[in-house]
Amino acid sequence: MTDKTYNVLFLCTGNSARSILGEALLNRDGDGRFKAYSAGSHPNGKVHPMALNILDGMGFETKDLRSKSWDEFAVPGAPKMDFIFTVCDNAAGESCPVWLGQPMTAHWGIEDPAAVEGEAQRDAFLTALRYLRNRISLFLNLPFEALDEMSLSNRLDAIGKTEAP
Repeated sequence: MTDKTYNVLFLCTGNSARSILGEALLNRDGDGRFKAYSAGSHPNGKVHPMALNILDGMGFETKDLRSKSWDEFAVPGAPKMDFIFTVCDNAAGESCPVWLGQPMTAHWGIEDPAAVEGEAQRDAFLTALRYLRNRISLFLNLPFEALDEMSLSNRLDAIGKTEAP
């Protein structure tokens, strides 16, 4: 096992819900082997209150979570990403910045819980969280050192198609 810390960026359009959930989950569950970030192509400037409510209620650290542009990660001096996961279909189809270091990328699309209104919104956020937790668990258990680039890419794509338990 290597002592390398992998940097992971979760991308979405607004960077207020799904990508924020991914950042929080991986930073907690990554056990120091991973440093997660999130960003949006068109960030709306604030984290969705339901995302914060659910994460706070589950004991996640949320004080540093903020909605930000992916441009922050495409400038000199920004952390070099090893992996980038798009979690919404809009961000997956957009022209991304040029990422330094050519990180591995995959699309892990999840329905937008922020688009749900009323009583069902909390359940939509919990569903998104379950999908992300399942995919992140599979990701964390990959034998990174034993996989060549093509095999790792195929595994990352397959993870993005898995359902929540």
